[in-house]
Amino acid sequence: MATATVAPPATEADFVSLFNGTDLQGWVGDTTGYSVESGAITCGPKGTDLFTASDYANFVLRLQFKLSAGANNGIGVRAPGTGDAAYEAMEFQVLDDANDKYKGWLKDWQHHGSVYGIAPSKNAAAAMRPVGEWNDQEIVLDGRHAKVTLNNTVILDIDLDAAMQDGTLSGKEHPGARRSTGKIGFLGHGDHVQYRNIRIRTLPAASAPVAPVAPASPMTPMTPMTPASPVTPMKPVPPVTPQKPS
Repeated sequence: MATATVAPPATEADFVSLFNGTDLQGWVGDTTGYSVESGAITCGPKGTDLFTASDYANFVLRLQFKLSAGANNGIGVRAPGTGDAAYEAMEFQVLDDANDKYKGWLKDWQHHGSVYGIAPSKNAAAAMRPVGEWNDQEIVLDGRHAKVTLNNTVILDIDLDAAMQDGTLSGKEHPGARRSTGKIGFLGHGDHVQYRNIRIRTLPAASAPVAPVAPASPMTPMTPMTPASPVTPMKPVPPVTPQKPS
């Protein structure tokens, strides 16, 4: 019987850097709204969307980010590089959602680590480090599976199709969530947010489901043997007449 192959855990040697630490080479989009400060890609007061020049389909993305108080940003994946990336791509929220200015009106799917408009994260506020400190985040996107780990805590682990089977939580169309490839980007709103140590490990195409083994065909019953004809009993041999003594 065939079995699925389990890939060994990734080491840092398996990852490729997406950021050289000095400039925005390899990045496209709003290269004026973002700059490099102290070895980190930094969203400025007019920063909007900054994307990788290359496209990625299935991958493990690791990075560090640092928020200012109340900051709002996002990590876009499988983005076409045009249009509103919150909808035309798929956006993982990057947000200081514990800030007082968000109290009382944030939707579940707007919290940090959520897939914007589609799926809420869990326990992100508890996992987040204080404002001004660096956070470690990993995003796994493998076919229709999405997983986010924040500071060693899994805050999202979903099947995208299952999350959208009854429509989106925002009530709006999110065609980007059905894309299979595209750019990775930072989706800014003019708040001061920094990213560094951005690296990626590409994954092979998502595995096709293993076809179930067909049940064995029932055996054809054997044709019963024709019973043997009864044996005709032999006639008894007549007794021998004894000879008279001479």
